[in-house]
Amino acid sequence: MTEPLQRLLAIMARLRDPERGCPWDLEQDFASIAPYTLEEAHEVADAIARGDMRNLEEELGDLLLQVVFHAQMAREQSLFDFEDVARGIADKLVRRHPHVFPPDHLGGDSTGIGSDQVAANWDSIKAAEKAARGERADRLLDGVGAGLPALMRAEKLQKKAGKVGFDWNDPRAVIAKIREELDEVEAELDGDDRAAQEDELGDLLFCVVNLARHLDLDSEMALRRCNLKFERRFGHIEATLREQGRDFRDASLDEMEVLWIEAKRRGL
Repeated sequence: MTEPLQRLLAIMARLRDPERGCPWDLEQDFASIAPYTLEEAHEVADAIARGDMRNLEEELGDLLLQVVFHAQMAREQSLFDFEDVARGIADKLVRRHPHVFPPDHLGGDSTGIGSDQVAANWDSIKAAEKAARGERADRLLDGVGAGLPALMRAEKLQKKAGKVGFDWNDPRAVIAKIREELDEVEAELDGDDRAAQEDELGDLLFCVVNLARHLDLDSEMALRRCNLKFERRFGHIEATLREQGRDFRDASLDEMEVLWIEAKRRGL
């Protein structure tokens, strides 16, 4: 194990020391730390979306801390430790990449396959592993984590269904479906059935994720980039108003729209 990693593990162990540790760290458990783990994963994705490699390095460190934190708590309960985690994922990578790490009895080099076949092999090996552990998936969509972010889960559900042919063949067909779903959202605007409005909006969002999938785009990353773009352009509106000695209460929607278009023209 490398010195920096050993140092990190030692620091985490000290923070959790019952006599000399940090009160906050000692109060934590798996459930209380889980939200921070998700938050740090999202911060990693945000740094990637912004193309900020220096920040990405920092955020990856924060995410690694989450792994170390969970592993330390598990070690204290004699469940597993960091080395078990590292060993397990290393073994899994070797096991699920037989084209790179062929079992001894195969011999030779088996790297002459495409990425689609690699993904198919991954799924079949994963299924065989679950079967060996006695885990059953009675339905095709079983195993798509319910705790995933909604956009990511929608994409994974669609991919699984698509593998058995339940899918569109042309992204233009998805666009037509989006228009259909948008019309259904609009039809609900005249009523006051909030549940129906939410249901139709969900259908629309699900179809938009499907379009991203057919275009081989990451819907989560696309939305992250859009959020950043919105922040930049809205920031331009705010900064311009301040330069004029004004604030939002002094500006009409039309004036703000002009500044938005100006920001867009500047490439913000």
